[in-house]
Amino acid sequence: MIIDFHAHCFPDAIAARALPKLAAHGGVRAPTFDGTAAGLLAMMDGAGIDRCVVANIATNPGQQRAVNDFAISLLQNARFIPFGSVHPESPDALDELRRLKDAGIRGIKLHPDYQAFFPDEPRVFPIYREAARLGLVTLFHAGVDIGLCRPVRSTPERLARALPQFAGAPVVAAHFGGYILWREVVDHLCGRDVYFDTSYCARKMPPPWAREIIQAHGAHRVLFGTDLPWTDPLDEIDFVRAVSKDEAMAAEILGNNAARLLQLEV
Repeated sequence: MIIDFHAHCFPDAIAARALPKLAAHGGVRAPTFDGTAAGLLAMMDGAGIDRCVVANIATNPGQQRAVNDFAISLLQNARFIPFGSVHPESPDALDELRRLKDAGIRGIKLHPDYQAFFPDEPRVFPIYREAARLGLVTLFHAGVDIGLCRPVRSTPERLARALPQFAGAPVVAAHFGGYILWREVVDHLCGRDVYFDTSYCARKMPPPWAREIIQAHGAHRVLFGTDLPWTDPLDEIDFVRAVSKDEAMAAEILGNNAARLLQLEV
């Protein structure tokens, strides 16, 4: 089983407008599919991906409910595992977390750069504590966002300082713990109570660094991710196999670890 722990899609009505803007903003490659749920399923089929965490992000407080309504709608397809999102400036962020939990959502995505907060700011700690109390997985963008380089908010050091607020509830730091900041990942996050996903690292991260992080952190806390539609999923799968010491480790990273974390039947 292959489970992609980090992908994106958008409502059909806005996908055609959203993707070109996001690509231009981030200076990234052209998207690999049209950004719709149907397009994501087709990409999954082509790459042999069985299930997929769809990470949604509320980039402003007024967008929060609509973003989460879309996430909830994705529950209709059993191959999707949608994550919702809350915005730190939303007065009903904690109520929204409870609504997501009641609807069957398993986790949330937070993006400190898009949402303009630092992970170790006390003002966001109530969100962490409530997500933890509800048993939600919290997925962070981690490291440099190439469209919003300064300041880099979600650094490995700041994420490490935030972890105690979750009291052991599951936290995932995307992009091998911190995109481009991989040496800091070794210093501040390896060995801590946090998962890393591998998204958007193929052809960008030196393979020896990936192997070092896996060895220092433990393969059991590494989750496969793509960051679709911004990457080729086959490249990302090949990267995981290349940096794994054997097929057994690759199988754990590509799907078994995520299945255990999300309590999925295999």
